[in-house]
Amino acid sequence: MVDTHNLMANINQPLGMDSDPPFHETYKTLFANSIIKSSPSNDDPGDTVEERELPLIDLSRLGLGGELEREGCKKEIARAAHEWGFFQVINHGISRDILETMREEQVKVFKQPFHNKFRCFSAGSYRWGTPTATSLRQLSWSEAFHIPMTDISTPGGFDTTLSSPMEQFATKVASLAQELAEILAEKLGHKSTFFQENCLPSTCYLRLNRYPPCPIALEMFGLMPHTDSDFLTILHQDQVGGLRLVKDGKWIAVKPNPEALIINIGDLFQAWSNLFYKSVQHCVVTNPSKERFSAAYFLCPSYETVIESCSKPSVYRKFSFREYRQQVQEDVQKYGYKVGLPRFLV
Repeated sequence: MVDTHNLMANINQPLGMDSDPPFHETYKTLFANSIIKSSPSNDDPGDTVEERELPLIDLSRLGLGGELEREGCKKEIARAAHEWGFFQVINHGISRDILETMREEQVKVFKQPFHNKFRCFSAGSYRWGTPTATSLRQLSWSEAFHIPMTDISTPGGFDTTLSSPMEQFATKVASLAQELAEILAEKLGHKSTFFQENCLPSTCYLRLNRYPPCPIALEMFGLMPHTDSDFLTILHQDQVGGLRLVKDGKWIAVKPNPEALIINIGDLFQAWSNLFYKSVQHCVVTNPSKERFSAAYFLCPSYETVIESCSKPSVYRKFSFREYRQQVQEDVQKYGYKVGLPRFLV
């Protein structure tokens, strides 16, 4: 059960620094109602779980090694996408200097007063919490900036000191995402230009995340369990930790690696690959004393793009990305969570 005394004490605390979103004030009804609700089951991602390292792949083997080395690297990428749905890469072409500078500037942006972030950035780019939440377990204790790739060079509201490293990071990860998508398609026997033709700067985006310290961390998610509604995601995170995912039916904690970028398969790639590559549930758990920062790139197609399995018989019926997004939004509004690909089974 929720600790009533501690919960009420934390609710009544000051909201903290002006830079933090007003979680307690905005969601006070959820906090009050949670007092009489039970805690989640033992298989909850917020429980104490085993920490494991993701499969580690050295991308320098794609360019420096011989043909056998290149093919071996490609097979490892496909195997990790099939068995884990997640893997990490090193020697990815993005310098430590770019990553560290971007994080430093990212911190400064998030430390602005909340009202500045809420009012000064373009509509829809700054998001926090979960407007559709009907319980604490559906509330994400985080804030984020969603930035279309076409706006990276002139992101409204951002200082130019962030724009430069962000643009360098975005350019590199966009190229890396296309390269990885082509490799994953190739290992299924398809030398396809599908991703280059349909996943364009106008359809992909970057998301800068901050997960503030949470006084009731055991009861809250930084980002509730979900799968990504894209082809693949590239993530750079700090060393605080908190990322968790499902492996072999159990939740595990991902051990941070300062040299690596994390890659995960999205729903669209699972459908396109006819269930060969796995889009797995993952989440971010909160920390009672430390804030966490990350930056994620999402490889997405246009809304008109039709997703169809690359082999037969198909597990999923074909659908447009627009149809998929609309179904996800309807389910979230109705149930408080995403249903996803099971809606599109043949």
